[in-house]
Amino acid sequence: MAPVAEPSPRPGWLAASAVYLFYAAVVLRTLALQAIWPRLPVFLALEFLSLLLFSVMLWRPVQRPGLRHVYFLIQALVVFALQALRLRFDFIIVLYIPLCYQAALLLRSPARWLWVGAYLLLSAVPLAFALGALQALAIALLPMTACIIFPAYVIVNQELEAASRASQALLSELQEANRRLQAYAGQVQQLSAIQERNRLARELHDSVSQTMFGITLHTHSARILLERDPDRLRPELEQLRTLAQSALAEMRGLIAELRPKENGTIAQPAPSDLGLKP
Repeated sequence: MAPVAEPSPRPGWLAASAVYLFYAAVVLRTLALQAIWPRLPVFLALEFLSLLLFSVMLWRPVQRPGLRHVYFLIQALVVFALQALRLRFDFIIVLYIPLCYQAALLLRSPARWLWVGAYLLLSAVPLAFALGALQALAIALLPMTACIIFPAYVIVNQELEAASRASQALLSELQEANRRLQAYAGQVQQLSAIQERNRLARELHDSVSQTMFGITLHTHSARILLERDPDRLRPELEQLRTLAQSALAEMRGLIAELRPKENGTIAQPAPSDLGLKP
């Protein structure tokens, strides 16, 4: 079984821009509330600290999983400190949305969902103490939904990327298998050609060579008869002609087998293929 790949910590620019908008919204909301101006430096310091930690981990993530959990714990404490400064400020819980997004980027399941669940509780429980359960749920429901949607978006993208990589790997394997099959088919074709040549060589030796040997003997006999008994020469020449025609027919058959087929039939050789006339 192939090892499980680590989640990709690199965000897309569009998703990262959307996440940074949450930080911008929280900072602008903080500046707009006159009630917290006496503590404005503390609020802004904690908010920028959370943004700094988020950015460092987003673009230069640590490799050790244990340190990543420490990071998420520190981030939770920073945002909870902001909540503790004024529990009724519901906009602070928006800062949990980027953390849920980052948990999906940096952690595997089920650890990512454990942190998402923890951030969901931190979004609702402090508000419930300050505003009551029903009002806290009404206020926190939209941010809590975003806390689930962003990780789901990341996970779907990771699964699509993994499926794409698996498809590319499968395509490469299929292309390599096709290349090997073509090479194997070429080797089989060469082997078949060698076997066919060997068969034709055996047939040539077994039939044509014997016929040619007979022609040689009859030619020698004809020469002797020409000198000693010319009257008996004609039958010998007829036999010699028969052997020559038989050898010619066998040679034509072998050449026909060597020729490629045309329209499903074997092309017959012309007499000139052997340098002889029929």
